[in-house]
Amino acid sequence: MSIVTLLPLVLIVGVMFMMTRSAKNKQRQASEMRSQMEPGTGVRTIGGMYAVVKEVNDETVLLELTDGVHAHFAKNAIGAVLAEEEFNRIVHGIEPEEIETESDGIEGEDGDVTADAATGDAAPKDDADDSGEQRIDLSKTEDAPGQDDSDSTSK
Repeated sequence: MSIVTLLPLVLIVGVMFMMTRSAKNKQRQASEMRSQMEPGTGVRTIGGMYAVVKEVNDETVLLELTDGVHAHFAKNAIGAVLAEEEFNRIVHGIEPEEIETESDGIEGEDGDVTADAATGDAAPKDDADDSGEQRIDLSKTEDAPGQDDSDSTSK
């Protein structure tokens, strides 16, 4: 056999070896990432759901999806373990520099930042406040004005 006929076979075997090696490295990294999970850590599932780890078992993880809503997931369903800053940025919309400025005092009348009385969030001052326009509150509350308990969709 000549070297010309053996070269493609050697090349194919080499490519297959490199592919299996990279797949094993990815599996090892995923296993290490999942072993870093501990209660209080923010995670993203492979389905794209963000949650906080409440309990870690041998094969499952108890996640808190929102306040009081818990669900069991298989460990291999965790796609990423997120740093606290990244989790807050994605889920709560809090940028890392906003965390530092929220602890500072909020500027008063002369500044261009106002505080939302309900949440304490700082927001840019809007000129619409002086024009007499009313702001619409889109938060869901039980005592929302103008809502009744009857089903308005059935006729």
